[in-house]
Amino acid sequence: MKFLLLVLISSAMAAKEFHTLDVLYSRVPADAQQRTVTALIQRVVGARASQFKAIVNPALAPNRIDTFHLVSENGTLDIPKELPKLPKSGVTVSANDRFRYYQNVCTVSYSFVWYKWEDWEKQLDWMALHGLNLPLAFTGQEAIFQRVYMKMGMTMKDMQTHFGGPAFQAWSRMGNMRGWGGPVTQTWLNDQLILQHKILDRMRALGMIPVLPGFAGHVPEALSRIHPKANISQLGDWARLHPKANVSRLRDWGRFNETYCCTYLLDFGDPLFKEIGVSFIKEMEYEFGVDHIYNVDSFNEMKPKSGSAEYLQEVGSIIFDVLQTGDPDAIWLMQGWLFQDKQFWQQAQIKAMLTSVPEGKMIVLDLFSEVSPIYTYTESYYGQPYIWCMLHDFGGTMELYGALDSINTGPFEGRNMTNSTMVGLGLTPEGIYQNEVIYEFFMENVWRKQPRDITKWISDFTRKRYGKYNKFVDLAWQYLKTSVYNDTDHLHDNNIDIIVTTRPRISPAIHQDVWFDPEDLYAAWDLLILSADQYKNNTLYQYDLVDVTRNSLQIISIEYYNKMIASVMINKTEDFLINSRLLLELLNDMETLLASDSHFLLGKWIAAAKSWATDISESFNLEFNARNQITLWGPRGEILDYACKQWSGLLKGYYIPRWQLFVEMLHISVIDHTKFNETLFAQIVYEKVELPFSNQLDDYPTEPIGDAYVIATSIHKKYRNMIDKEFFQVYAAQSRKVKDNRNMIEKKYGLNAPVYDILVKT
Repeated sequence: MKFLLLVLISSAMAAKEFHTLDVLYSRVPADAQQRTVTALIQRVVGARASQFKAIVNPALAPNRIDTFHLVSENGTLDIPKELPKLPKSGVTVSANDRFRYYQNVCTVSYSFVWYKWEDWEKQLDWMALHGLNLPLAFTGQEAIFQRVYMKMGMTMKDMQTHFGGPAFQAWSRMGNMRGWGGPVTQTWLNDQLILQHKILDRMRALGMIPVLPGFAGHVPEALSRIHPKANISQLGDWARLHPKANVSRLRDWGRFNETYCCTYLLDFGDPLFKEIGVSFIKEMEYEFGVDHIYNVDSFNEMKPKSGSAEYLQEVGSIIFDVLQTGDPDAIWLMQGWLFQDKQFWQQAQIKAMLTSVPEGKMIVLDLFSEVSPIYTYTESYYGQPYIWCMLHDFGGTMELYGALDSINTGPFEGRNMTNSTMVGLGLTPEGIYQNEVIYEFFMENVWRKQPRDITKWISDFTRKRYGKYNKFVDLAWQYLKTSVYNDTDHLHDNNIDIIVTTRPRISPAIHQDVWFDPEDLYAAWDLLILSADQYKNNTLYQYDLVDVTRNSLQIISIEYYNKMIASVMINKTEDFLINSRLLLELLNDMETLLASDSHFLLGKWIAAAKSWATDISESFNLEFNARNQITLWGPRGEILDYACKQWSGLLKGYYIPRWQLFVEMLHISVIDHTKFNETLFAQIVYEKVELPFSNQLDDYPTEPIGDAYVIATSIHKKYRNMIDKEFFQVYAAQSRKVKDNRNMIEKKYGLNAPVYDILVKT
């Protein structure tokens, strides 16, 4: 019997410079972890699981940094039928850092919200296979808060006006708003609590250290009824309570109306703050056990009432005191996202907050390191340990996007900086299920000892992803590497002003930031089409083909939109009709394309939401939550299209009707030679398309329709001829570097003509 012996050396002890973090380690016995890993291998590998043996041995790790050791016994094999050949002594690899953090506080709402245990089990398997050991564990906390508050005399109705609906709980937890999407039912709260037990049990059994929530001060309005003398304010009310204040320093998050905005904040110095905070930790310990690390963010996208160093030091010391009173070994984990507000959080304010906590008793997530790092100008967070994070995605949107160069070198720069306090890497996207290549590349930084040759890595990635090597597929991904995955303009939010998913407008014109040369994207598209016949049974190739085709159509839509708007400006009715027709036709073709792959179906999102319902009323509200989050995001579009998705069904039922209405109203303006009324359109499109969509109950397919390969090939044939030199001249990045990269790629792969010309001849 030939098999590979896999030895896992698991540890959770801290780096030498922060022995305060020694309290963070897995308390599950090694043999129990070993059984859990063996079961994971069975789920992932299936029939070949007998070829693997897992051993968990905490004693073998250097400095107790997580390590794995691979050896093969009784011969060697080669993938895919055989396992990789190893030296006789085996291979030992240690992690670079102590921690690998996972999740943004928004991820649980944008991506995990409808997860059943089966979904969580797959997600946890993925986490373990990528070396993540410090995951956020926020599920079910509402039931614990309910227990604390109802002991104080509050009612279920009080809870329902405070907790956000199922799809919006991330933001009510952070104090950004309250009650929207509710009322939550007791069944939902109970079910989430049960689910959290399973999540925590599995995380711990896999050697992970779950990060549980702490009390940040956001309280139900009812607290002021029960304790009328308590010092309670509303986060969005601070400017109104201080007439001389600079109003621009504080805003109502998302501009929600008074029903949902202005979460109540209990003053940090009020005795109730400590009472509630300690009670919450004790209730969590009673329910779940303890792991000694808690996430607390009192001012996520909300400004404190004062920027004085004294006030911020007081706030920080009180929060930590509450954590330590509830759990003497407590470590405070803070999202560093609040420091992105550089107008308020200048160095003095940041230092005051961070130094209010004993050194090493706080870990800061440098949440957006790949684009906007904070550690670089705060002396490595003024001595507090921090984690270098890749945020990457906002709202779970689907743009082909990445910053490969930044995530290739950035972690090493952070780690090697003078007096660096970096203790780990973090993966912090607001939403997942997109751009898998970026996540695979980033997570290899856990083990890699130096930046990689990205070109070589991409070649290896294509072979591993599809199971075999193909020169043209490799070349396609090299073009993607130098274009969509080579953002160098420090784009902060790449999902803004996408023609397909943005509410139509004429002034200001929709202007998508295209940071790459579209010619490279279309060369990749050409090559994936060219090789499609060789991968017809490969689901990963199908997904990538649909995804690249989708993004290619999205870029082409810019051309149609711009020409349509230009024709309006000069009152050319015929040109307007031609280009508006082309735009609508493209959107319908995109709908057909997306319907052909299971990863792009609105129906699956809605069905997952409704699967939690116990009666018809709850089913209606869950579907409303699912629909509203990805469209209006609020009662009147307060965060309109922030979490937009390019899904089949969503185009058909929401984006296309919106564009059709825009074209109809714009056509009238062109014929009448009148100025287009943007305000009137916004009102009508809200009443006729956007709000009705949130409340509709019509069904959408949960299974794909059509042959994705045939549809993608047909779309490529239809639109590729329309992309002429003028298109590239308008949108192409004209830098010498881009042209040099393309020339280098084409030379390496022996091309003596543009890719599309080769495809046509083929």
